Amino acid sequence: MADTQREVIMPSRKGVSDMAQYKHYSKDFKLQAARLVTENGYSLKDAAQKLGVSAWSIRYWINKFRQTAELPTQNQAQSPAEELKQLRKENARLRMEVDILKKATAYFAKESQ
Repeated sequence: MADTQREVIMPSRKGVSDMAQYKHYSKDFKLQAARLVTENGYSLKDAAQKLGVSAWSIRYWINKFRQTAELPTQNQAQSPAEELKQLRKENARLRMEVDILKKATAYFAKESQ
């Protein structure tokens, strides 16, 4: 992820008003972030936290890519096979997260004894 973002270097504060630092992300990074939400079932908040960007940014990128047809619009219906594939993928991800949480719970319960 570090190679997909560039940070703008701001001048020193001498005589310069406060300016925000902006991070610029590659188009590929933005598209992958948008797909986390639209195709992989992540919420905007979860995807934003995992990637270290704002939920607003991901929402903006999703809308932008839908306008340019790089992502399907919300109204475009998925075929049943595509929907099933997506749901199975999401189910596998959720099962993995539950397993990790169970193991962590068992570890910390054992550790506290």
